[in-house]
Amino acid sequence: MSDIQTLHAGFAAKIDAVLNALEMEGHLPSDANRSGVTVEPPRDPAHGDLATNAAMVLAKQAKTNPRALAELIVEHLQREPDITEASIAGPGFINLRLSEQAWLRELKAIASLGVDYGRSRLGDGQTVNIEYVSANPTGPMHMGHCRGAVVGDALAGLLEYSGHKVIREYYVNDAGGQVDVLARSAHLRYREALGEDVGAIPEGLYPGDYLKPIGEKLAQEFGPAYRDAPESEWLEMFRERAVAAMMDMIREDLALLGIHHDLFSSEAKLQAAKKPEQAEAWLREHGFVYDGMLEAPKGKAPPEDWEPVELPLFRSTEFGDDQDRPIKKSNGAWTYFGADLAYHFQKAENADALIDIWGADHAGTVKRIKAAVAALTKGAGRDVPFDVKLVQMVNLMRNGEPVKMSKRAGTFVTLADVVEEVGKDVVRFTMLTRKPEAQMEFDFAKVVETSKDNPVFYLQYAHARIHSTLRKAGVGPSSDHLDRLGADELALVREAAQFPRMVEASAKAREPHRIAFFLGDLAAAFHSFWNAGNDDPAKRIIQETDAELTAARLFVAAQVGQVIRNGLGILGVEAVEEM
Repeated sequence: MSDIQTLHAGFAAKIDAVLNALEMEGHLPSDANRSGVTVEPPRDPAHGDLATNAAMVLAKQAKTNPRALAELIVEHLQREPDITEASIAGPGFINLRLSEQAWLRELKAIASLGVDYGRSRLGDGQTVNIEYVSANPTGPMHMGHCRGAVVGDALAGLLEYSGHKVIREYYVNDAGGQVDVLARSAHLRYREALGEDVGAIPEGLYPGDYLKPIGEKLAQEFGPAYRDAPESEWLEMFRERAVAAMMDMIREDLALLGIHHDLFSSEAKLQAAKKPEQAEAWLREHGFVYDGMLEAPKGKAPPEDWEPVELPLFRSTEFGDDQDRPIKKSNGAWTYFGADLAYHFQKAENADALIDIWGADHAGTVKRIKAAVAALTKGAGRDVPFDVKLVQMVNLMRNGEPVKMSKRAGTFVTLADVVEEVGKDVVRFTMLTRKPEAQMEFDFAKVVETSKDNPVFYLQYAHARIHSTLRKAGVGPSSDHLDRLGADELALVREAAQFPRMVEASAKAREPHRIAFFLGDLAAAFHSFWNAGNDDPAKRIIQETDAELTAARLFVAAQVGQVIRNGLGILGVEAVEEM
């Protein structure tokens, strides 16, 4: 990675240098906590180019009032040649206005850094494990899985771009009752492949036609050997083959979206290795698990056959839960919570931080699993931060009408069908146009609409417009005469220059959709710049009689295109050059 310092990082360093000087002068204590100091654009652009809250954050530690400390900071900042104005607003915020040269240097930095512009060392090589998708291996990927898959993969790309090492993990739920149902469903299709008329698919089995090829392969491998055999002779074998076939199908489906995991962890193997028992033993030893009576369900009368039963319970009430939670069922099998607990402990052995992408329907279990993981990792002498990002389901629409899905009936809309119809990049970017916790509608007609109301089209059109202009110009982009640029071009540079700061802010918040939002704003700024030329020919990028100005404006356009490509690259979307 290049050592060229971007504008926002550079001015953050200048603020830091001023604070160091104030320490040397005795105005700030040497142990002052600067972690809350920010350097970012003010909410109102009329106030300047950058603002810092340094005086507000540090005044109490300096035993003075914020405005007095702000005056000392401003006194130092006014010596900086790239700062044309430093003013104090309100109780002690400091607004800065930068020189044109500062912005033009940033424009050249975009060109010099190219694909690395915005790349950061924020992560400092720390390893982050992101677990996402983890759909049950009982059928092909459908649109219910899509949003979490894209959010998780985009987050992985964002954290890598900001200096983290990332493990993309998929947890294969191959130990529950659902995979036994899969095996029985595959056995039915196996009998069908042998020529038996199986009739309507019985209630309780998976009815989808996607199981027919698996039945055919089983028939080729075993012939009629297990057609009439008792379940005990074929269940485990059919289960293993059916799960393997489903996982191959899932990998293929995810690949259509450009998603490739580094690690697939098996729940069955986890349990065979006695990992849940090891976690339970450790939690018991440290007082987090005890044997107790599970309370009756709250808020409603318990079922007639309900009886209090002694179970191993995790003390989740100590971490804000409304009751302690069982890690085993009355039949001795592990609960989802118990198995998950051991799985996360295993993940934490090889990572500095954990992130899970879950469906919003799992919101009720977040607090207890975070508490259990914290107890395990801290108790083992490692503080491994664990975050859970919740993702709302997507409502599929076609021309405003709902598209109904039912996995049980075998009528769900597969991910492969959607990607084939509208394309990988449309699906990926659309999934990031809203916060993941917000409801979303995916309308097949609207996502391919060629209008500014479609954020995918509007952004790609901006990039294609830039490339079209570069092709038609007759001269190449050049930084030789950037002094010819005016306020409109510099406003566009300021917008593009937010990218490195946005990458770091998005990575810290673990929110890749912020990159999509930023790109939408940058595209809108470029379209506005372009459209100004429709009203005033003097503002057009290509000036037939002025090669110097044309080359300078092309240079600006080319760097806006570079930023768009870099941002889309983080999100796993390809920038198009023609539309």
